[in-house]
Amino acid sequence: MSTTTRVAPTARPVGSAAQPSESEPDFETLAKRVDAAIAALADLDDGPRSVAEEVKAAIEAVHRVGLTTMVRRMRADAAARPVLFDLVDDPVVHLLLSLHGIVRPDPMTHANRVLAEVRPQLQSHGGDVSLIRIEDGIAFVRLEGACNGCSMSSVTLRSLVESALVDNVPSVTGLEVLPNQPSPTLIPLEALRVGPDPASEGWVSAGPAGAVSDGQLVARNLASSSGASADVIVVNVGQRFSAYRNECAHEGLPMDNAVVDTANGTLTCPWHGFCYDAGSGECLSAPGAQLEQLPIRIDSGEIWVRVAV
Repeated sequence: MSTTTRVAPTARPVGSAAQPSESEPDFETLAKRVDAAIAALADLDDGPRSVAEEVKAAIEAVHRVGLTTMVRRMRADAAARPVLFDLVDDPVVHLLLSLHGIVRPDPMTHANRVLAEVRPQLQSHGGDVSLIRIEDGIAFVRLEGACNGCSMSSVTLRSLVESALVDNVPSVTGLEVLPNQPSPTLIPLEALRVGPDPASEGWVSAGPAGAVSDGQLVARNLASSSGASADVIVVNVGQRFSAYRNECAHEGLPMDNAVVDTANGTLTCPWHGFCYDAGSGECLSAPGAQLEQLPIRIDSGEIWVRVAV
């Protein structure tokens, strides 16, 4: 009587993945077969296509139940849990589990994927968005660029981003738009130097500093002794004085009646709502736009602005 000797399988260290044999197709080949089969469904008549799609859905449902059971039991087994975590780190296994909704991406990853889908639409209107963080269900973002230079575009962009995130990311329940961080505007040091005759160097008095109280903006037409002149606004926020040409970066309209917000340190154009950092002139509504800043100094209680260099 013949006997059969059973050979035990070779042990493999925990966490090491089995290598496909030469006859076993790799994942990319299998994925292409699946894609080709799904694409072929479109060429079928309605009846056969409906049956094929039902078969596909049934097979996927069986796989989902089986994979979910495997993951649940491995998570409950202390000895198997490290193997499960190692498997999930494998890109192919992770993709398979993600397709069946067993492994879900973290909220930031999920939200960024959603934003990537709406980004072409934002960019077609001259805008963009950056996701900063998600906290207590609120997605904090920064809107970038401008849509036709109108403040209404900010509302449109916000609505589009908020709808995309709230509708598609379960952990997001609301949106908060953060102001863009202004980059400092640097005035050359030479422009601030005062010689023995300030008037000949383009410095013009804009009146006493005491006449411009905290949170106030004044408009002046200043003319230097050389004949150079400029329409200027001087703003005082927290006793920090800044001077700019009296032209909004949007359409060059005057900023005489700009709204000064001392709490946030901003200026808002009364025409189209463009918002600027009061200290740097950086536009917070449309990054890249900038008020033209002029050198300013306070000397013996007098405001001096340099309108010509």
